[in-house]
Amino acid sequence: LAVCLFHRPYHIVIFGASGFTGQFVVEEVARTASEGPKGNLKWAVAGRNRTKLEKVVEQAAGALSKPELKSEVDILIADVGDPDSLAAMCKQAVIVLSCVGPYRFFGEPVVKSCVENGTHCIDISGEPQFLESMQLNYHDQAAEKGVYIVGSCGFDSIPADIGVIYTRDQFKGTLTSIESFLTASAGPEGGCIHDGTWQSAIYGLADSDKLRSLRKKFGHKPLPVVGTKIKRRCVNELQQYAIPFMGSDPSVVKRTQRYLNEELNESPVQYGAYVGVGGISNIFKLVFAGLMFFFLVKFSFGRNLLMKFPEFFSFGFFSKEGPTRKQGASFRFIFLGEGYTEGSDPSEGKPNGKIRTLVKGPEAGYVATPIAMVQAALTMLNESDSLPKTGGVYTPGATFAKTTIVDRLNKHGIQFSVL
Repeated sequence: LAVCLFHRPYHIVIFGASGFTGQFVVEEVARTASEGPKGNLKWAVAGRNRTKLEKVVEQAAGALSKPELKSEVDILIADVGDPDSLAAMCKQAVIVLSCVGPYRFFGEPVVKSCVENGTHCIDISGEPQFLESMQLNYHDQAAEKGVYIVGSCGFDSIPADIGVIYTRDQFKGTLTSIESFLTASAGPEGGCIHDGTWQSAIYGLADSDKLRSLRKKFGHKPLPVVGTKIKRRCVNELQQYAIPFMGSDPSVVKRTQRYLNEELNESPVQYGAYVGVGGISNIFKLVFAGLMFFFLVKFSFGRNLLMKFPEFFSFGFFSKEGPTRKQGASFRFIFLGEGYTEGSDPSEGKPNGKIRTLVKGPEAGYVATPIAMVQAALTMLNESDSLPKTGGVYTPGATFAKTTIVDRLNKHGIQFSVL
């Protein structure tokens, strides 16, 4: 982090602070302000509507019993449709926390302004097409400016991406492959996800052809495969049914492994991501919902239907209201890794060592995501010497592999352990 950046009035500006996730990020920043540089985090909120932003700060003041927030937290007015207002915001921050999804519509102007104004940017996008196009279009410029643009720093994809790195670091030898199995449990009031995530899935699937052509533009060589090539499966060693995970984790982890291999000469880890779905009745529900989704997403009227009635088409899993604070839901990722133990030759025979790790945490979208995002920002502010040598558009794993982010997350309820 260039020293001059610290002359800016704010370490962090939360942009999109009055949005559904933004309000939870505001609370998390207020809660952890003592962890900022020299124990004092300077921060502000930003967005289009002053009244809404004031209300969010007031809510946070009430929720945390910190009435002083109402007079201490500055409010900046900025709009993605107004480049000058974005530039004015970016010039005042060391890091912008971008909470303006769906990112495919609102994310790029923020990234562009951050790169042009020498400001780091962290977002919580789970949209591979957005994340990868930002890397294609802005990586070189960000590197030149010494700016770090780090996407997917929420539940997508810090638990998976940092979980793979943690597992590799705990394994004594050369880890060659990891499969992760995600299970989520609802709390006493059930659990549901806000429909912003649902919308991202709809657009992502509708545009999957564009993602394929985008990937061709990178001209990447295939990553070397060490050990046995990983295969897909539907029943896992944990004795439950699992389906491939449709989120951004596989794409993010692969980009991290590419960085670690090409830039740091580290042996890449193959990765397979699954989500546990419980019993056979759930499989039928999911298959039915999945077929409907795949069919409707191809047509604009179908996409409109899906967006209008998220609860109906997702069996109540997504809703326009989003979760309540009381739902008490949680998630668990179990990582099953295999590789060659110390002293054995990775070019000979089958992998001879195994490892199991666990990453678990509170409700994924609105508790775990703000924790992950804010800890990413605090790690960036406090451990600039451990970040990649040059700026650029990076994944969480590439950015934070050499930092203490795991310890930081452990202290805040996203816990990493070896089983």
